Order: sequence, then structure tokens, then C-alpha cells
Amino acid sequence: MPKTPSCDDRWLLHATAPLRLALEGRAGWEHGATLAAQPLLARAPRGDGHPVLTLPLMLGNDLPMQPLRVYLAGRGYAPYPWGLGINLGPRGDLLARCLARLHDLHHRHGRRVSLIGWSLGGLYARELAKEAPEAVRLVITLGTPFTGAPRPADLWRLYERLTGEPMGLPEHHGPLDRPPPVPTTSIYSRSDGIVPWPCSREREGPQSENIEVESSHLGLGAHPLAWYAIAERLAQPEGAWRPFERRGWRALLYPDPRRARTPAAPW
Repeated sequence: MPKTPSCDDRWLLHATAPLRLALEGRAGWEHGATLAAQPLLARAPRGDGHPVLTLPLMLGNDLPMQPLRVYLAGRGYAPYPWGLGINLGPRGDLLARCLARLHDLHHRHGRRVSLIGWSLGGLYARELAKEAPEAVRLVITLGTPFTGAPRPADLWRLYERLTGEPMGLPEHHGPLDRPPPVPTTSIYSRSDGIVPWPCSREREGPQSENIEVESSHLGLGAHPLAWYAIAERLAQPEGAWRPFERRGWRALLYPDPRRARTPAAPW
């Protein structure tokens, strides 16, 4: 397996940052592409009705993930918004309120809940799964920065020192890059203009994997290939999780996340 660059590869990240940021202009097209991709999205396996909780990106609310929830409802799931307004970071008791929301859905349905988190929302999903693995079926993150430098936890502690406002950091869970004890999928893009892609690379293991798509950061939550991968992951029988397979037509649409950089594709 080729060596995966870390967030300390300063030359790579700085050299490509302006181009990647400019490519965030694709987000509007990616949101609209879901209409053209309906034949592909209809191929995704149907779900078994289990609950799915979505957690929004930084400074976002439930609205940007509403189209995804509509799609998942149509595929046979019971999707829910987080219902906590604008995501301003894990301040105060926010993670405790997310945990209460998780337990409510778990008890209401009598089934484990799948968690989908976009960017910062993915950090919440990972920590909730560590806090209450008995209530979580699987975790899917979209462009979530859980490793590398500066670490999110370091930034939050700096915020605490500057403002005096406490952040709900789960210190007892250990490093944020430690995978949750449930099946976990990180969906990311090497051309993400906001989160450097190595920061979203999961440590692959028996229950953890990476899926790469070609997308902007702001378009990941509405990208048709991300939607298909989400639906396919959610459809797996509980307790029978397997990594995403890129065979056949999928190998044409989903890049190999283990591939090395090339001069033509420096990221």
C-alpha cells in the first residue's frame, strides 16, 4: 500500500490549496447533478427501515442535508435531522444534547441508529458512537477532519482559552482519530478545498474504510456518488458489515483511495 501523505506534507497542501479552493465553485453543479443521476441512485439497494440521524457541517443547519434525507426516506430508511439549529461547534452541552437525540431515536425505534455527519458533524458522529456504541449501527462521515495537524481538539482548546467558553470535548474518548467501535466509513475528496484530504483518511481496519469521490467540500453532502455510497453502506444487514467493493462499474466512478500521487494528479 502506498504511503499516505499526512497533513504535515506542507508543500503539497500549500501548493494545491488555491486550486482546490477555487474548485469549491463546483458545489452548485454537484447539488444539481443528483437530478441527472437518478438512474444511478435508483440502483442503490433499499433499506430496512432503521433510523438514520444526520449531523450538519460547521455553520450549517438541517436544511443542506434535507435532500439527502428525502432520498434516504425514498430508499426505505427513517432519516432524522439533528434539530439543534446552526452548528457553531461543540460548545457547552451540545454533544450531550446530541447524545440525548441519539438515545431518543434508539428507544423510539427499538433499533440501532446510523449516523451521517458532514464535516464537523462527522466528528460528532464519531464521538457519539464511542460514547454509546450500543445505540449506533454505523458511522458515515463526509469530508470530516479527524486527523492531522492542527487537530480539531487543539483548535477548540485554543477557543476555550481565548473566550473562556467551555467546549464539550470528550476527553475520556482519547484521540479523535481513533475509529469508533462500530463500522465506520469516511467519504472524502482529494480536491476538497476546505479540509485537506489526508485529514479525512480513516485508519482502515476490520470495521473501518475510506471511499473517495471527486467532489468539492461544500458539495459532498449532495453529491450523487456520495449518496449512492451512503445508501449502499446503510443497506448492509446489521452485524454483517463488509468494505465497499469497487468492482465493475464502481471502479470507473470511485477512485482507488490507496493509489499514490502522480504529477498529473498531485493530490
